[in-house]
Amino acid sequence: EPPVKDVFHGENMSIAVGEGEGRKVLCRGMRLDVMRGEKIAIIGPNGVGKSSLLKAIQELIPLEEGHFEWGQKVKTTYYEQENRQLHPEKTAINEIWDRFPNLYEVQVRSILGQVLLSGDDVYKPVKVLSGGEKVRCMLSRMMLFGSNALVLDQPTNHLDLESITAVNNGLIDFKGVVLFASHDHEFVQTIANRVMEFVDGKLIDKMCTYDAYIAGAREEMLARLNG
Repeated sequence: EPPVKDVFHGENMSIAVGEGEGRKVLCRGMRLDVMRGEKIAIIGPNGVGKSSLLKAIQELIPLEEGHFEWGQKVKTTYYEQENRQLHPEKTAINEIWDRFPNLYEVQVRSILGQVLLSGDDVYKPVKVLSGGEKVRCMLSRMMLFGSNALVLDQPTNHLDLESITAVNNGLIDFKGVVLFASHDHEFVQTIANRVMEFVDGKLIDKMCTYDAYIAGAREEMLARLNG
């Protein structure tokens, strides 16, 4: 179901990690507005707060300051890069079946087959699956939720080229909102129609595609060299 026009609004958001004396504020004063139809890439080096931001807006960790709200009729599905949403002792087939018990076994196996998990592999415990198999198992679960907003943290990690291409094509065709963090430049270039970058503890809205962002960064570098 299509979401409302204003999908997400966050104001004055600050994020911190750690406890006690080791607690560190990663970013302050963030504003984030997401509109229907947008596919937004959150970029920046490791450790700046990309994953923490995505966790915070899924209410998995608290904000240090600020607030946010999702719009009406917005149904989110979150992909965590560590795949901790999967139970290590459950089999791949039960990861689907336990959440969607009204499905027949043949339907569950068909869904897993779409992400290249078939045969005896569907009865393997999650803990023995390869990194790529865990990703595909999680993606098969996500396909059933019927969400209109996807929050994805490094979704192409551990995937082979064929699987990355399949995810690319699926997200290109997806009619809802996508908010994702990724270091995969080609993936960002293919999917994002808006780029936001963590710079010096702030989230900077570039209000452009990745190609335009790269072109702007190149011009800025040349200007510095010639300056």
